[in-house]
Amino acid sequence: MQSWSIKEEGFDQERISSVGNKFLVGNGYFGIRGTLQEFNKNEYPAINLAGIYDRVGDAWREPLNAPNGLYTYLEFNHKEYRLPEVEAFSHNISLNYRHGIFTRTTTWNATGSKLTVNAERFASMEDKHLIAMKYSVHSEVEGDFRLVTGIDADVWDINGPHYDEILLSQNQDILKSIAITHESKDQVCVCESYQMDASHQEQLVAEDRKSLRVLSFHAEAGKTYTLYKWISVYTNKDEANYEDAAYGTVAKAKTSGYEAVLEKHIAEWEKKWNISEVIIDGDLEAMEALNYSIYHLHCIAPRHTDHLSIAARGLSGQTYKGAVFWDTEMFMLDFFLLTEPTVAKTLLKYRIDTLEGAKKKAKYYGFQGAFYAWESQEGGYDACSDYNVTDVFTGRQMRTYFKDKQIHISSAVVYGIMRYVDYTGSYDLLAEGGAEVILECARFYYDLLLKRIGGNYYELHDVIGPDEYHERVNNNAYTNKMAQYTFDSAIRVIQTLSSIGDKTKERLSNNYDLDALLHSFKDATEWLYIPQADTVTGIIQQFDGYEKLEEVGIEELKGRLLHEKEYWGGAYGIATHTKIIKQADVVTMLNLFSGEYSEDILIKNWEYYEPRTEHGSSLSACMYAMLACKCHMPDKAYPFFMKSALSDISGKGKEWAGLIYIGGTHPASSGGAYMTAIEGFAGIHQEKGELRAKADLPSGWERMAFKIVYKGDLYHVNITKDHAEVRNLGKHMD
Repeated sequence: MQSWSIKEEGFDQERISSVGNKFLVGNGYFGIRGTLQEFNKNEYPAINLAGIYDRVGDAWREPLNAPNGLYTYLEFNHKEYRLPEVEAFSHNISLNYRHGIFTRTTTWNATGSKLTVNAERFASMEDKHLIAMKYSVHSEVEGDFRLVTGIDADVWDINGPHYDEILLSQNQDILKSIAITHESKDQVCVCESYQMDASHQEQLVAEDRKSLRVLSFHAEAGKTYTLYKWISVYTNKDEANYEDAAYGTVAKAKTSGYEAVLEKHIAEWEKKWNISEVIIDGDLEAMEALNYSIYHLHCIAPRHTDHLSIAARGLSGQTYKGAVFWDTEMFMLDFFLLTEPTVAKTLLKYRIDTLEGAKKKAKYYGFQGAFYAWESQEGGYDACSDYNVTDVFTGRQMRTYFKDKQIHISSAVVYGIMRYVDYTGSYDLLAEGGAEVILECARFYYDLLLKRIGGNYYELHDVIGPDEYHERVNNNAYTNKMAQYTFDSAIRVIQTLSSIGDKTKERLSNNYDLDALLHSFKDATEWLYIPQADTVTGIIQQFDGYEKLEEVGIEELKGRLLHEKEYWGGAYGIATHTKIIKQADVVTMLNLFSGEYSEDILIKNWEYYEPRTEHGSSLSACMYAMLACKCHMPDKAYPFFMKSALSDISGKGKEWAGLIYIGGTHPASSGGAYMTAIEGFAGIHQEKGELRAKADLPSGWERMAFKIVYKGDLYHVNITKDHAEVRNLGKHMD
């Protein structure tokens, strides 16, 4: 039976960063790293906010970490007890990932007796602005306690500090901290209130950037004393009266009481699991890893708004600048499409809202249409730098081309929108601006087409495919195929305008010469060069000239490293002139368009590219897993599935790229694990507009059971080794 819990015994200061990721709790508005209440910014605590950014000087722009209203430590008989400063006698932490509750228990030796802290906290799934905490202390002997608790606005930043000014307001009912950002003077308001089950003295203290209460009381031997805290977080972007809202949230929670707030929080989580839980009989480890991955996706879903996406590292901190990558559409979207379509729409509305930013970027590079940001922040601003990697030998920044040459990002947006249309059966997203997005992305690719003198085919030159180790290549198979998909989608939109709606048809007809676009896109999709399988080997060349690169094994290539953090790609990377690739590229293309290729071609390319793939990205393994499933190789898919599902629970993800810190959670890998299970092993797919299952389970699995949403109906799927049942449960109320 699934335990729905992960635990760690002992305290290891070297693992503070990875443990913070692994034990994260969140509700889509913020993510709270799995760090301890007494930690200062040096231990990476963070209440990471969604969709609000700041930039200081020439440093990278990044999301904000709110002032830390969880900050608490204890003194007993005039001595502080806190980690890591005072070594603990015993220490353990746990996460109930069924309900998003983080707990810790720490015991210190204190003057010949034991002193214990038990604490739990959660990010309310019922009220997205609320955090609740219970903090209990216990001593074997009587003595004097002081609990120091409040709001710490001296927060951890990677490229900060982001708060130029901290405004503190204190009274015995509510502590309030308003942090004002450097760049836009945005305001982040944190309110805190508490209850204590012991008679105590309270002193209010303001020091540096901390607004604190000191709660003093005399403890009886063997008795437990508990502090309850409620913390609210609002910004000026949430509503005009954000200060009043923050105050009202904690006041309401305090009146309700901790147990009542917890009960509502648990009820909301149960609603999520009622749809999204996956049962796997015969493999407990796989079931736990998969549902833990699903937990992380729930923690970062922006349910508090109708137009926001998910950053590449979720809400685990400021890594990757809190930016939105292609990860969302290509790796996370399917989970929400199949379990919570309104969230899927929210993610895609973000792309519609940022269309003007994409058009502005295209124009900057001299092109028509929409070139979406590789690292998208507010308004579609591309946070990606031209110098994304630091050379470990010289300390100088290295020119990279992610921002200007990874043109496949626009096709990912189109793919996401059309995926939504097909799985919901609704044209609402197209009517609300999605049609324009698709047409503008097609115009962008059309403007990039080249034709050699005397040649018959259009080509796409000077690009980077999903494999980022090889920059500025021509005719990358994935990029060309996705550009063709974009042209086909634009043709489909133009030809089905009557179904989308008269208002949309009128709007597009007024803004575009639709007949001319239709002619151009039909010409482009027919004559765009798509690399084909070699007639002898069956291999599809990743890009022009790939077969001429050096053949070398991954381990031999690693032996050429002069520094463990050396970047493998770019102009001088050890992989640049070899066939070793960072992540699935041709395999990703074949996975998306598997129906257009024979199984023989799929298998040959899987077997060819996998040994040449370093899997240097958490996005890679799931694509190999899914293609293996489509080749009827579930046992070969299984280790890649587990690699994706375990990426955060194992804590073995990369924390550095060159000299750049990239630690954090891996929601794309979590989404990839879900896709592999549901669309790979269970074989869920569309067939002539109907939902079908074509299952092929790994040898150790006896049964899979889960629910999914398709075209507004809820389905229950039950799969065994020799039978697949897809049962319609009726209309789904999302």
